Amino acid sequence: MTASFWLCLTLINRISLTLPAMQIDLDIGRPTWDLALMARPAALQQDWSYGDAVRALGGTVLRAGLVADGVLIGVAQFTSRKIAGVVGMALCTRGPVWLEAVPPDAKAAACRALKRGLGLDRPRIVLFSPDETDRSGMKGMKRVMTGHSTVLLDLDQSLDALRASLDSKWRNNLTAAEKAGLKVTVSGTKPAQYRWLLETEEGQRAARGYRSTPAALMPAYVEAKGDRDTLLVLRLDEGKQKRAAMMFVIHGAAATYQMGWLDHENAPRGAHNLLLWQGIEQLRARGVRQLDLGGVNTTSGAGIARFKIGAGGQVITLAGTYL
Repeated sequence: MTASFWLCLTLINRISLTLPAMQIDLDIGRPTWDLALMARPAALQQDWSYGDAVRALGGTVLRAGLVADGVLIGVAQFTSRKIAGVVGMALCTRGPVWLEAVPPDAKAAACRALKRGLGLDRPRIVLFSPDETDRSGMKGMKRVMTGHSTVLLDLDQSLDALRASLDSKWRNNLTAAEKAGLKVTVSGTKPAQYRWLLETEEGQRAARGYRSTPAALMPAYVEAKGDRDTLLVLRLDEGKQKRAAMMFVIHGAAATYQMGWLDHENAPRGAHNLLLWQGIEQLRARGVRQLDLGGVNTTSGAGIARFKIGAGGQVITLAGTYL
């Protein structure tokens, strides 16, 4: 490292932990972080505003940048809490986000350094759930939980290519909804305008026994983002009756399918297919490059899993959680 590089780090008040050709920066700023995730699609849990929303609801968040030769090559956001009031635990969900090609050994070394350099007092537990299917970047660490499965849609493709990749039954339901002239509207993104969907989804979650992001996190996230356009809420009505809805969250170059609701007794055929397809069209128009359709569970949520898989994305199972 040159003297000028170290002087630069000192002048901008960075706190660094030296690694071979890599530093851990605990004082990274939001503009740098946001710009990085505009270039590299990443999970919602690694978005700066997600961390601010967690803090607004009483949680603790830690952030670090990974710097090599003066270049930011990765970022990692952790949520943290105390276990039994004694043990500090930090979890990096679907991170670190690597902005450059980094060899597996360097990834593993960075994670070990993050464990030491986050500033957590002992006793401590630091966990990583990388946004990767390959386990090699966690070399030397112990896997304590199997990986999350999800469906990713590459929105860099043309709409024709995306439509061609749809499962035939899924595409037939979409076509039926389009021919029926079903009307989709874009809902307002003031909290009062979509709170009904959050409350409905919470009731649906309780009835079906599945876990999801707490409803209160979404208004907190939008407030932290400072941009209501970070949400896309689509609703399908028949007359004055709501029949189906979907919410997408835009974060950097990526978006996440956050929740959906369907009036199972009265919704017309293909209602959710139409909502998701029009969501894809609108997200692409906003410059989103990747859509994460969320977890798939073919055991307890087989119908939802079939719907997501039928949308033509890539089914991936992540490497797991490591200690």
